[in-house]
Amino acid sequence: MVRHSSTWPCSDWREIEEDHMARSVVGIEIAEESVRAVEVTRGRHPQLVAAGEVRLPAGSARDSDVLDADAVATAVTTLWSQARIKSRKVVVALVNRRILVRDYTAPNLPIEELSKALRYEAQDLIPVAPEDAVLDFYPLEVDGSQAKGLLVAGPADNVESILNTLAKTKLRVDNVDFLPFGLARVAGRVVPEGFGPVAIVAVGEHTTSFVIAIDGIPRYVRVIAVDVASERSVRDDGAEVLVGGRRSMPSLVDGPESPVAEVIGRLSETLRFCRGQDDRLDPRELLLTGPLAPELAEPLAEALQIETRTILPRDVIAVGSNLADADLPSSLMGALGIMLDGGR
Repeated sequence: MVRHSSTWPCSDWREIEEDHMARSVVGIEIAEESVRAVEVTRGRHPQLVAAGEVRLPAGSARDSDVLDADAVATAVTTLWSQARIKSRKVVVALVNRRILVRDYTAPNLPIEELSKALRYEAQDLIPVAPEDAVLDFYPLEVDGSQAKGLLVAGPADNVESILNTLAKTKLRVDNVDFLPFGLARVAGRVVPEGFGPVAIVAVGEHTTSFVIAIDGIPRYVRVIAVDVASERSVRDDGAEVLVGGRRSMPSLVDGPESPVAEVIGRLSETLRFCRGQDDRLDPRELLLTGPLAPELAEPLAEALQIETRTILPRDVIAVGSNLADADLPSSLMGALGIMLDGGR
């Protein structure tokens, strides 16, 4: 996983040596419904210069898990061609129901020592054997010999399946980053410094990410797995390219016992939990993004009783002139967030 600053003490998500000559880098997210990518230029004033989304054949991916490498690789190749993405250097946004996130207190050790210590200390906290997992620790507070932060653990086969799939397309993976950490950085761009805690929620068709952040730093993360039925769930196996034009909005199946109601209910429970834990987890505003944000903005604001606004890529980063008239939907935010500088 990408290091958010030079002080990040530990990460064993695969990293590949950075090519500092690259003029742009691409953030990519492999979701169950589609592959999404954004190309961002380097430098003091980064710009979004290419973006797009390609539908995946049914059954080829499950959240960030690749089930059919050839089908996903074909979709990625199509996306690069149709969206006119130039860079072959990518950062992968990762989130799925198999990734564990929890508060954790770790020894305040140098990177190499902490990496070894985590594998020993976290073995009773994660659902897989330490040797079969990738671990990451995001420090929030350091108190003498102890560091408090967020422990992220996921199955190594998940990461390897993505790396192997992208290798088929001749892309160079620079880093793998946890998508909710990117959302925290998005929040840091949208609200002014010193604003206080803000919640940012990315609602997807199968996975919803809930993050509370302060000045771009994640303080709480929850991944909610609910399959939200939509008309996009019924499709053929053709790869439809969604680049530049306006995408069709899904017709959500609503009702008191619907998946939509379940998502709203879980978000409401999560918000109540956070507010009862710590003033730093009581958000002043909710930022909504993700594929289903346009459809859920109104019912979420009403149910959660919190000021809510939907954010789009244009709210977060400057857009190149070639995309001036393009429709850049909120579904691209997961891929974009991991491309932003951190709040440290």
